[in-house]
Amino acid sequence: MLSLRLVGAPCAAVVFAVAVGASQAAAQANCEMYGKLAIQQQQENEERACGLTGDAWSTDLKRHIDWCGGVAPDQWRVELQKRQQALDACEGGEASHAAP
Repeated sequence: MLSLRLVGAPCAAVVFAVAVGASQAAAQANCEMYGKLAIQQQQENEERACGLTGDAWSTDLKRHIDWCGGVAPDQWRVELQKRQQALDACEGGEASHAAP
């Protein structure tokens, strides 16, 4: 019985490590998706001449990915929504309200 417990502990540690690694990989994939969407929103901002500026409107993919990696998923989702709302309010030319 004792040997079973000793074998089980390392196995549990391996399962935990794999789960953490998978979670980190998923987070990285989510942040890469976030970064690409942020860049697409900035491109739309430029194409439509909305004039939205600030850190949220950067064209630096790495900057968006790094920011995403340091915040909770709910926070980067809100940021995507805020940018989209600002774009939706833009009717070609200056946006009707300040950038998020």
